[in-house]
Amino acid sequence: MEKVPMLAEGYEMLTADLKALRKERPLIVDAIEEARAHGDLSENAEYHAAKERQGQVEAQISEIEDRVSRAQIIDPTTLSGDRIVFGATVTVLDEDDKPCRYQIVGQAESDAKKGRISYDSPLGRALIGKSVGDEVEVTVPSGERFYLVEKIEFI
Repeated sequence: MEKVPMLAEGYEMLTADLKALRKERPLIVDAIEEARAHGDLSENAEYHAAKERQGQVEAQISEIEDRVSRAQIIDPTTLSGDRIVFGATVTVLDEDDKPCRYQIVGQAESDAKKGRISYDSPLGRALIGKSVGDEVEVTVPSGERFYLVEKIEFI
């Protein structure tokens, strides 16, 4: 079983989502029971919507439980080295020598607007293992992008 790396805040976010979904379970059961009371189930839109929502919630719960059970929580402040690894904060220069700063994080906590990219994203995969001074070529939907690794921090 493959471990899923994540920061502590990503783990907390997943467990909060799991808790909220588990709280929703009895509400869905109540909605199903109420819809059943309306009679004929073949033409009961409320019943079908509640059953569909129940399926969605159960699938989400299973997925999150799986990720939580395989979680490998990483604290970037305990890391060091001269290579980019999960949790590292990296400053790269783009093709216009404009600095961009990214933290390599798990899928659950990635947010490009906040400079947090998944280790599984094209740029994240390209950066892992690189050192200061290395050039990185990334294929993205808009074409090829080139970056120069300027700084690696573990904060």
